[in-house]
Amino acid sequence: MITSREFYTDTPAVFRTILHQQIKEHLPTHVLYRDKHNPRYHQQAQDFVEVCQHFMDLKSFIHQDVDLAYDLKADGVHLTSTQFDKIEDAKSKKLEVIVSTHSIEEVKKAQELGADAVTYSPIFHSPNKGEPKGIESLKELLSQVDIKVFALGGITHKEEVQKINQSGAYGFASIRYFY
Repeated sequence: MITSREFYTDTPAVFRTILHQQIKEHLPTHVLYRDKHNPRYHQQAQDFVEVCQHFMDLKSFIHQDVDLAYDLKADGVHLTSTQFDKIEDAKSKKLEVIVSTHSIEEVKKAQELGADAVTYSPIFHSPNKGEPKGIESLKELLSQVDIKVFALGGITHKEEVQKINQSGAYGFASIRYFY
């Protein structure tokens, strides 16, 4: 489950309430705090981790910021496809690392550098995210790597989730599916 400002807002009390409700309703295993434009990003990230700590077996991830994830005692960090150089630092801080990838070469690189998992996208059509890779591309990727792969992109309905589950991917990540 990935947060978005459009749905979760940047108002602290509202954010905490919606986040708690969405986790309780959907029971995800991993939740990512991502809000690239929040002027109070650090405070809301703290609120995010605190809410996540109320749920057993839920892993909290902070987007891009290794030091913030470490300072807040989040479970991990979700790095962008331009942050491969941060994997070693994050691992040295005992954080789980998920890297955003868009090609098989990036997935293999993340695996070689010790990432715990990757998001691979876009699988289905997602606004402004380029040509969808599709389920067959995902299956081909899965046959070539050993790293955990979360399918991402355009996953908005149960039909897409079923296709992802049938592909053998470790899981899926989405913003819109969890609204």
